Amino acid sequence: MTPKLAGPPDGGWGWVVAASAFAVNGLSYGLLRSLGLALPDLAEHFDRSAQETAWVSALALAVQQAASPVGSALSTRWGARPVVMIGGVLTSLGFFFSAFARSLLHLYLGLGLLAGAGWALVFAPALGTLSRYFSRRRVLAVGLALTGNGASSLVLAPALQLLLDTFGWRGALLLLGAVTLHLTPCGALLRPLALTGDPPAPPRSPLAALGLGLFKRRAFSIFALGTALIGGGYFVPYVHLAPHALDRGLGGYGAALVVAVAAVGDASARLVCGWLADQGWVPLPRLLAVFGGLTGLGILAVGLVPTVESEDSWGGPLLAAAGAYGLSAGSYAPLVFGVLPGLVGIGGVVQATGLVMMLMSLGGLLGPPLSGFLRDETGDFSASFLVCGSFILSGSFIYMGLPRAIPSCRPASPPATPPPERGELLPVPQAILLSPRGLASARDTTC
Repeated sequence: MTPKLAGPPDGGWGWVVAASAFAVNGLSYGLLRSLGLALPDLAEHFDRSAQETAWVSALALAVQQAASPVGSALSTRWGARPVVMIGGVLTSLGFFFSAFARSLLHLYLGLGLLAGAGWALVFAPALGTLSRYFSRRRVLAVGLALTGNGASSLVLAPALQLLLDTFGWRGALLLLGAVTLHLTPCGALLRPLALTGDPPAPPRSPLAALGLGLFKRRAFSIFALGTALIGGGYFVPYVHLAPHALDRGLGGYGAALVVAVAAVGDASARLVCGWLADQGWVPLPRLLAVFGGLTGLGILAVGLVPTVESEDSWGGPLLAAAGAYGLSAGSYAPLVFGVLPGLVGIGGVVQATGLVMMLMSLGGLLGPPLSGFLRDETGDFSASFLVCGSFILSGSFIYMGLPRAIPSCRPASPPATPPPERGELLPVPQAILLSPRGLASARDTTC
């Protein structure tokens, strides 16, 4: 029996787990982002439309997001290490089988279902395990892991294009199957960690393993509703930022520059915000609401930029708006997962991570189609970005119902340490207000 630790070690092997989660994020979301480069070759080979081939990556993303609670449940029951290792094997087999596809249906089954199911088993358990290893530096560690998405995109996108030009799409998928098999050793690095706040025995019923009981907690229900609304607009710029730049009059290289500026801002802000959040100067729920609101305002600004005069223009206003959006969206991302241990306790963080992924997938599946519909009805993406920005602002407003999201000034009693199963949500700071009569007459005030 492994002795239980009183709290997360906040370092040590946790940095190895952070490196593993970084690689898992890169080989899942980073590879999903780059997979679109192979879609034109698939459309030409099978003589199908771009819309039909786009369902290959869309189905993979939908399965990966929606089935994340299953990965969390299996991880809660049998541990993250074997679940992530099996997920790596499934993802690799999905690419391997797809390399021999004879129709788009084979690709839907191979990349969409099999590889998507494998990705669903790796991301939430890896990120949940990382949260268990850290306390004081938790948001920084999560932000470091989430930068694997952008870093791998910068490497995998040109590498995939080179593989497509050299070996064709079948050879490229075979080699990507070998690359994604590295998810298995990443899972082997997720050493189990026993903490005092863990339940005495793993849940046996499927509903308990999925963590659906977490919705009985008011704070998590508020967080879940806000996150689902934000998901409805958060992923729209991933899909339609470049087409919007083209609609605004920029050329192809100008649109690519807009996307690059947003991506660089997103990646850099994740680390900076992770460090800032871990300093404890501002409560995490308050930061979550603030940066969520700034993300919504950034998307509104992107939708309101004027049309440029010529394709040779750099589109300064759109570049500035995209940069502001990237910085705010990147700051929001690590806070979503960093605040979970405080809401559900360290013992439920793996289950909560999977549920958050599922909630964001529901909004993510709604947002881009709605954005496309509004573009077809209005002729440009301005209304799309305004509506999706409103979704994000609405979700951020709901976050204000979380504990300590809104500052208050009232007499406070000495804070008690909450039970581990209820969450460690941020000890209440106290300030001693000195009066002319000395310390004896001073009152504690929470602000």
